[in-house]
Amino acid sequence: MFTLMIIVFVVGYMAIALEHPIKIDKAASALLTGVLCWTVLVFGAGEILNIDMGFSIPQLMEHAQGLIASADTHWHTLGHFIDGEYEYRGHEDTPYVIGHFINHELLHHLSEIASILFFLLGAMTIVELIDAHEGFAVVTDKITTTSRVKLLWIICLITFFFSAALDNLTTAIVMAALLKKLLKGREDIMLFGGMVVIAANAGGAWSPIGDVTTIMLWIKGQVTAWAVISTLIIPSVVCMLVPLIYLTFTLKGNVVSKLGMVESEHLTNPTTPQERNTVFFAGLACLLFVPVFKTITHLEPFMGILFGLGALWMLTEIMHRSKNHEEKSEKSVLGALKKVDTASVFFFMGILMAVAALQTAGHLVQMATFLQTSIGDIYVINIAIGLLSSIVDNVPLVAGAIGMYPIADVGDFAQDGAFWKFLAYCAGTGGSCLIIGSAAGVAIMGILKIDFIWYLKNISMLAFAGYISGAATYYVMFAL
Repeated sequence: MFTLMIIVFVVGYMAIALEHPIKIDKAASALLTGVLCWTVLVFGAGEILNIDMGFSIPQLMEHAQGLIASADTHWHTLGHFIDGEYEYRGHEDTPYVIGHFINHELLHHLSEIASILFFLLGAMTIVELIDAHEGFAVVTDKITTTSRVKLLWIICLITFFFSAALDNLTTAIVMAALLKKLLKGREDIMLFGGMVVIAANAGGAWSPIGDVTTIMLWIKGQVTAWAVISTLIIPSVVCMLVPLIYLTFTLKGNVVSKLGMVESEHLTNPTTPQERNTVFFAGLACLLFVPVFKTITHLEPFMGILFGLGALWMLTEIMHRSKNHEEKSEKSVLGALKKVDTASVFFFMGILMAVAALQTAGHLVQMATFLQTSIGDIYVINIAIGLLSSIVDNVPLVAGAIGMYPIADVGDFAQDGAFWKFLAYCAGTGGSCLIIGSAAGVAIMGILKIDFIWYLKNISMLAFAGYISGAATYYVMFAL
């Protein structure tokens, strides 16, 4: 059953990768993969979690509590669960308790997944609301070049610094909307979208609020904000510049631009310059306010994005309250919600559920342990973790590393030690090697409809070259 979970994940992964040849939407494959992984875990709990189903609850609790301090994550988590939930309740039905434990873990992971999904939904709604008011014209009107190379540099630089100020997921959503307004050619949209993934992940890696894994390391005390910024900004710049410089010498000609074109829906429901500017800058302020809100309140980022959405919702309701129902509905949040790509939200949910099942079953911990015992060198381990994060989510991989390596007083594992800073870079940028290896990539894949295989053929090697170049830069600067 332990192996079967891996097989289910790999088959689901292949179905996502081959979405176009098999003509099955990736959201359907992702949802089935996520649910089936948890189903296999339930039916094979005894074998997968290494539990003797013949134990009584007191025996099970005694064995689990005896191993709480060990490296066995299953028993550690199960021991605390039984101690907290069943110590005085007299249950003797071990399979029932194990099933309840798995449901407990599922709901635990679901809370984390839901926070990401609500953040994604809120950010996408804000972006759609800005678009409904033609707000992106504030930016697109300033971009007059049609040169592929010049436009690519402009887009990547904007993405890189936006990602550090917002985060890579929000930036990817905003830039995807911007690309749809700037470009008409399908190949250009996919190429620029792929480079947005690389630039967004590179920009998020050197900022303490730019990527969820960097946020984890910062909040849990492995790194400090200034150490991340001062140490990782140059490797992150290199990570973006290497593929960008390559494309500078290989790309030719001009893009097929949408500049100056007005969509039919905006002709029937035109916006005034005041409305356009107000909604654009208010929406941008709402997005920029998210990291500030998190710093002040210590609440999850999705609370900040929902606060911003609520404020923008109220602003637009007041702005259009004198208009008739038809005009108002096109520019309201309710109208924007109809345009949000909900299939991408379900796709994201399925992928994260599948990875959570592998984490609960212990596959990711085994992977981390294998890397430690077989490799040992912290730089090689982190490079491997970065590449693995392009296959599975980087969050559980970093969480596993945090659990495996306590903060030491001195050395590579001390606060701001080499291991933690290099882990922030690798986990943040390694996911660019595959389009579903990062939150930014998943968002771009869904919004711009970029094919997995196309990305693999055209962007993955560029992303890998940038990733390795940035890693080498870090090594030369701080390890030699």
